[in-house]
Amino acid sequence: MSTGVPPLEVELSAGASLDVCPDVCNDICIVGGGMVGAALAIAFARQGKQVVLREKQTPTFKPGVLGMGIRTVALSPASEAWLTTLGVRISGAPIHRMHIFEALGTAALDFDADEAGTDHLGNIVENDRLVEELWRQFSQYPNLKVQLDASLERIEHTGDAVILHGAGAAVRSRLCIAADGAASTVRSLVGSEPERLDTGQWALATVVRTEKPHEGCAYQRFLEDGPVALLPGMEADLVAVVWSQTPEQARSRQALESGAFCAELSRATAHVLGTVRAVDQRLTFPLVQQVAAPLVPAPRIVLTGDAARVVHPLAGMGVNLGFEDAALLADLCRDSADPGEEQGLQSYARKRLWRSRALVTLMSTLQGVYGWRQPGPVWLRNAGVRFVNRQAFVRRQILREALGLGPVALASH
Repeated sequence: MSTGVPPLEVELSAGASLDVCPDVCNDICIVGGGMVGAALAIAFARQGKQVVLREKQTPTFKPGVLGMGIRTVALSPASEAWLTTLGVRISGAPIHRMHIFEALGTAALDFDADEAGTDHLGNIVENDRLVEELWRQFSQYPNLKVQLDASLERIEHTGDAVILHGAGAAVRSRLCIAADGAASTVRSLVGSEPERLDTGQWALATVVRTEKPHEGCAYQRFLEDGPVALLPGMEADLVAVVWSQTPEQARSRQALESGAFCAELSRATAHVLGTVRAVDQRLTFPLVQQVAAPLVPAPRIVLTGDAARVVHPLAGMGVNLGFEDAALLADLCRDSADPGEEQGLQSYARKRLWRSRALVTLMSTLQGVYGWRQPGPVWLRNAGVRFVNRQAFVRRQILREALGLGPVALASH
């Protein structure tokens, strides 16, 4: 199967050869060129700001044996709309419906795009394909420099700037944005440690081929040890899988022979898409929720994306929160002569820290509620789910908040 992704057409060099001079004060330096960091670089470059992006290497898209990237994200309509304003083309599999059910009861929740007032509920996008598309935009902006092979060892503060030192040329900027992931080097160098909450679960991610077509429907089934999600893939019978479970189960299922794993996944999802016929490589990783506080841990330094917070994937909010960060930060800095000015950064920090803590609390609550095993609590949970599913207004408001379109979500970005 063709990936449809041409070679990345961005001419970049390594380190100091990129005309990044420590004596010149850039407006913005972004550490991390993943989805959030790359989108921020484009957003600021479009404003005419001088931007430097530091990253270890150029991205490459390598689909799995079934023809689809294993690492995927569910982009919300709000994230899609913002990326579209940056000129980014979204190539993915749209979600038109969602069906959420469980193993210990008969109640279920159903959502569809019509009741949310949107064309679709989200788009399943391959991580690396989206990063490549973002990087492909860089060549349009002569005011955007990319510094490769750029490790970070020390951050120096001056009155009106920060200077980043490490492999490659030192970079001076008025604002340093950390978009370098959950184990952020920037955050560590300024002595900020996140508040961590171990979920007790690992995730297993893969792509499978199913007997029945997904028809644009995303399924999530809550099992005794965690939820398993089946998300629409790039072909009618390709499905992305995210399965939360105990660490022991994740390791055991990763080691299963392909046929045995397919049979177990078919049973775990109640054969909602028939028999699982084939499976790609299986990736496993621990699920830890964390929130960094404050989000401005040092003068002229701000945290975004996974450097700011990590939430449980059961609601698919992760990267969408990062794009909310990026959109708000770009908007606050749009008309500022000094993007590192304290007042604007603190406004960002207040809104985004509230949103981060609220969602980490919500994910922990949902995990706990769906962890109930006793008959009484299970009956209560099912009764609550049935009530919500019968209330069209309540269901619509929950859905719009999850999509980043509700009043609470909009108030924080």
